[in-house]
Amino acid sequence: MNSTDDFDQATAAKIDQMVPHSARVWNYWLGGKDNFQSDRQVGDQFAELYPDIKVVARSSRGFLTRAVTYLANECGIRQFLDIGTGLPTVDNTHQVAQAAAVDARIVYVDNDPMVLAHARALLTGTPQGATEYLDADLHDPGRILELAGRTTLDLTQPVGLILMNILGHVPELARAQEIVAHLVGALPSGSYLVTADGTNVLDKEAFEQAIGVWNANAPLSYHLRTPEELSTYLTGLEVVEPGLVPCAAWRPRAHAAPEDLREVDEFGAVARKP
Repeated sequence: MNSTDDFDQATAAKIDQMVPHSARVWNYWLGGKDNFQSDRQVGDQFAELYPDIKVVARSSRGFLTRAVTYLANECGIRQFLDIGTGLPTVDNTHQVAQAAAVDARIVYVDNDPMVLAHARALLTGTPQGATEYLDADLHDPGRILELAGRTTLDLTQPVGLILMNILGHVPELARAQEIVAHLVGALPSGSYLVTADGTNVLDKEAFEQAIGVWNANAPLSYHLRTPEELSTYLTGLEVVEPGLVPCAAWRPRAHAAPEDLREVDEFGAVARKP
């Protein structure tokens, strides 16, 4: 691994360095330092088959930044529940939200011990707001909501729910839909869902081949879905313009670099609960 400064030996002992993990591979694609040789190896194999994966990673992070900024600045959202946050890199949810509103409260959720250790060390927010990390599983949305509402979030007030590149790890679409419905259903009117995942419409053959390499080497599989399938997560919600689109096309910044405007197989959307 490139750096072990931010987590203790007890946590390190829980981590299998020989098995790649999606959070660490994603960290590698984003240029981070917190990954093992196994992560870099499968990340390189993936990129050989689908070179645009690094563009996907950057496009996804850019979309998250713009979406959180939109919710904080234009919608007045002051609470965020980010499930499947992954390893800290740049422009993390709390940094973006608290740059817009210093009193914003953020709860991160993941179930990887390495992510937990790094989050506790690095995801510190403003004194006026709050930043908390929960060790919990996406497949137990009831527990996530219970823990998030216990100390940090007021679930009677609007929340920005963030599900970025996490629902693709749920093999059955119907189960992913159930999880989203459970989470959104527990939030009050005026809450928002921010979601994005990999698709298979723009470069289907190469991306699916690369996903096959990932699924053969990692314990947590990933499943590409069509935009039509992703849109089912938005059922009953008011979808914010421009709708479910390639992440680069969602309200791009003025004067964005050409590479940041290139559309790849990562579709995202923001939607409001009426």
